[in-house]
Amino acid sequence: MASQTQGIQQLLAAEKKAADKVTEARKRKARRLKQAKEEAQDEIEKYRQERERQFREFEAKHMGSKEDVAACIDAETRVKIDEMNKAVITHKTPVMQKILELVYNIKPELHPNYRIEV
Repeated sequence: MASQTQGIQQLLAAEKKAADKVTEARKRKARRLKQAKEEAQDEIEKYRQERERQFREFEAKHMGSKEDVAACIDAETRVKIDEMNKAVITHKTPVMQKILELVYNIKPELHPNYRIEV
């Protein structure tokens, strides 16, 4: 009977030891998964930063910087404004004369739809 109780005690102790080992293995696995996930996130972030840097270089090489684009747009705008000012100076006098001529030379007429009923 004593040996039977002792055998049961050994089985229970072995079972507890096995359960502890399984629990410890699960904890190690969870830590390894967490570490792998963190390493993957770091790798993804490094890759993203590298691709952004490459894109900025490509953009600067092919499109120029934002300041260059803004300067180009400003220059084009100034040229167009100068052209418009020249056109205004050129056409100002004839347009004013035409407007004055239309205002001064009014010819009163009856509207064609107006009927005189007698």
